[in-house]
Amino acid sequence: MPDHLVDSLQTKMGYPMLQKIDPNTQTVIEPASTKENRFGQAAIPAVLTALYKYSDTDDGAGNILQGNTPVDLTTLLFKENKDDIIGMIASYSSCSTGYAEEKTSLIAATAVHIIKQELPVTATIHDVRKYLAGQKNDILLYLQAELQIGELLHENTLDDRTNKMEGPLSSLMHTIGDQFSGGEISKEPS
Repeated sequence: MPDHLVDSLQTKMGYPMLQKIDPNTQTVIEPASTKENRFGQAAIPAVLTALYKYSDTDDGAGNILQGNTPVDLTTLLFKENKDDIIGMIASYSSCSTGYAEEKTSLIAATAVHIIKQELPVTATIHDVRKYLAGQKNDILLYLQAELQIGELLHENTLDDRTNKMEGPLSSLMHTIGDQFSGGEISKEPS
């Protein structure tokens, strides 16, 4: 499996290393101290979670595959809750909503670019879905519960604390859950 999308995106955009969420407290294990740390910690997993959800549709997966990223990709990803999600990211990172909207849009476009680079030239929409499904558990390890992204994307299970657990038993449970939800199984051990 290719590199973790979270790490690739964080590195490419120059954000500090993201911190995993503690499954027991639902907070960042090592709280970010700067605005830039907090912004990346909130925005990157939120955008990648929305991209994962967006890839569930043929149009969404097709747009990702083709690299069709409209100027306002965040509207497609966050839909009617865009203002709420941008506002929560801005509030969490103590920045303006204008800054959050601009940077979140750039994160989304960069993520689509990275995904396209990771996929083979002959990729199909199924490959896009498979790639993002394989990245899902890694993305959710960093997703801030207080942002309520799962609820705002109409998939409450994304905010569930079990998505933040790691280890052999948790990996097995994630695999079983992916099978029942129609997701792809990652062949890489966690």
